[in-house]
Amino acid sequence: MQTVDVQQDFSLPVDRVYAYLSEHENLGPLFGATITRVRDGDSSRNGTGSVRSLKIGPLPPLQETIVESVPDALIRYRITQGGRPVRDHEGVMRFTSTADGGTHLDYTIRLGSDVPLVDRLVAFALTRNIRRGLRRMQGHV
Repeated sequence: MQTVDVQQDFSLPVDRVYAYLSEHENLGPLFGATITRVRDGDSSRNGTGSVRSLKIGPLPPLQETIVESVPDALIRYRITQGGRPVRDHEGVMRFTSTADGGTHLDYTIRLGSDVPLVDRLVAFALTRNIRRGLRRMQGHV
């Protein structure tokens, strides 16, 4: 199993950062993917049960499902379709307020693979893309 752990601070309040990152279509630049909404959540558009499709380059698309959503605090998702040879992929975004009224994002992804080294390569690419995407995102929230 590999772990991606990205920390990012924003000068904006938690509700704004959460609202931006919970919107599926805004995540494309973070993952270097084309993202399409498949289904709205059970009780809110981007909440628990919502599903997004990610298409990364020539790879087959995969789907991620939001399995837990706590407004302004937490988003947990899992790959629920496609994604092979990656397995056990789970992402967690935790949002907390900073002393100056901004937001601290703790973004962790855990994943494995049945194919040697694939999980390491995917973790490396995700870390690089997410860090770059979050820095770029600062001006768009």
